Amino acid sequence: MPIHINLLAEAQIAEDLRRRDPVKRAIYAGMLLVVVGLVWSSSLQLEVVINRSDLNQVQTRIETRTNEWQTVLDSQKKINDAQAKLAALQQLSAARFLQGSFLNALQQLNLEGVQVARVRVDQSYFNVPATAGQTSNGRVILGHPETATEKIVVTLDARDVSAAPGDQVNRFKDALANQVYFRTVLNITNVQLTSLSAPQVGTDGKPYVLFTLESDLPQQTR
Repeated sequence: MPIHINLLAEAQIAEDLRRRDPVKRAIYAGMLLVVVGLVWSSSLQLEVVINRSDLNQVQTRIETRTNEWQTVLDSQKKINDAQAKLAALQQLSAARFLQGSFLNALQQLNLEGVQVARVRVDQSYFNVPATAGQTSNGRVILGHPETATEKIVVTLDARDVSAAPGDQVNRFKDALANQVYFRTVLNITNVQLTSLSAPQVGTDGKPYVLFTLESDLPQQTR
């Protein structure tokens, strides 16, 4: 029976041992872990890039909405200011003193023997600055906006040329206080006789007296 001798047995055994070397296995495992780590790190970086892009988009939308909101607030403020000015103008228009209406009502005072020589209307305004709210000793003191108070004084210079100069003065004064426009619109109730001259004689030889009536209109605060 033939005998087989493997002359490469030792080399094969050495090669098999080399392949089963634990150090080499550790190296392969380490390389595999490195590859896995690189892949995982790359995936994380990709995710960071994607999330950063999403964040930029969200921030851009927020900034856009913020700008739009600020624009809305500015527009609302302008609307409120315009409405406040319009309300103030409407209030002023409703309560303002109309020279034409005053003169029209004055010419309706037809009292025989009385001639109006001069009409003077003095209008003055007093501003009160705005004050802010304050807290004193635990009590809240409310502030107030700026206001303007209108004061109007009407002065009439006239002459009484009636048959008995001076007799028509009080009648004209009462007629002025009871005239519909003066009483209802201007709310005039305090017509005062501020001056009354002694009887005088005019160039036509007729006697007359000069007198002055004055009235303060109710003050308007706006």
